[in-house]
Amino acid sequence: MTNPEVAEPRPTREADEVFDRWIAFLDDEFTRHKKPSIRAELVRDNLHHILLGRAPAGRLNFTLVSELPYNVMELALDPNNVTLAAEYEPELDRERFAPVKPLVWFWQMFDRTPLALNHCLGFRFRRMLGRHIFAEMGSGVKIYHGVEFTFGYQVALEDECVIRPYAVLEDRTALRIPKGMMVGRGAVVTPPGPSGTERSWV
Repeated sequence: MTNPEVAEPRPTREADEVFDRWIAFLDDEFTRHKKPSIRAELVRDNLHHILLGRAPAGRLNFTLVSELPYNVMELALDPNNVTLAAEYEPELDRERFAPVKPLVWFWQMFDRTPLALNHCLGFRFRRMLGRHIFAEMGSGVKIYHGVEFTFGYQVALEDECVIRPYAVLEDRTALRIPKGMMVGRGAVVTPPGPSGTERSWV
């Protein structure tokens, strides 16, 4: 469990405000827009800015061989043009997964950038996305970089959970992490029952 007496590290006030504004903007957009195509567009545009430093270029030139690597990069930032591991799983509920797929892609791509190692930003970003992906997201949850989940929509995290780097949450069926629980680095957590033999918290 976390120690409430230890002060939370903070960035500069300017950075704090910018981080919060970006998170609030994304939270508002994903709250207002549930349609997968709109969410995919939002994710694509934000990934372009994060990874390429500019907005999408618009119409691509597919005729020049020299442009193909850039075309591949630009197209692959769009969630509409990627397939995720979950989509190859027979248990997947495609109707439930469709609106969260762009957000799962956003989570995975964010975690592959230097931004993911900035914990004061990463915790906020993943909490925000988790509210739109997971079945439940409690208050004060800390999710470190590299955390994976099977589908996402069957994960429930209660208050003050800590999920350490590279943990795996196997939510092929409903998976609940109790209040204040810490899931250790690289742990594999599965639901209780006959298929839950890999369950490991620390």
